[in-house]
Amino acid sequence: MAIKDTTRKPYIEDNDENIFIGIDLPFRKSNGVEGYFASTSTTIEAVKNNIRNLLQTHEGERLYQPNLGMNLRASMFEQMTEESIYSIQNKILDKLKVWLPFVEIRDVKIKQEDNTLRLNIVFNITQDPNTLESVSIEIGE
Repeated sequence: MAIKDTTRKPYIEDNDENIFIGIDLPFRKSNGVEGYFASTSTTIEAVKNNIRNLLQTHEGERLYQPNLGMNLRASMFEQMTEESIYSIQNKILDKLKVWLPFVEIRDVKIKQEDNTLRLNIVFNITQDPNTLESVSIEIGE
């Protein structure tokens, strides 16, 4: 009978400091060997940046990808009701399912204060359901 090794993570460990996953945000010049721009060296940091970029991009803003992004800036001045919060949450879940299918969303919290929309998203990578991470985003700062 086969024995499953549960001590190994199902994806490659991010322990090689010479391998970089994506460009770090905010954009800035690199001081090291990663190239011209500063880069992320872990998968989870790259995924966090991807979620931030997706939610802060206005739909239609990206050339040749008109469906990339969301219209969250338009929601800043709307009155927040339970129905509008559920609508925004569903839009976020739908967009993340299309553009980042390897991310499993656990919780989406939305709060509006002083014409600022605050989002907190708790997620994990599908291949590692035991590792929870979160991203906080403010739109309209």
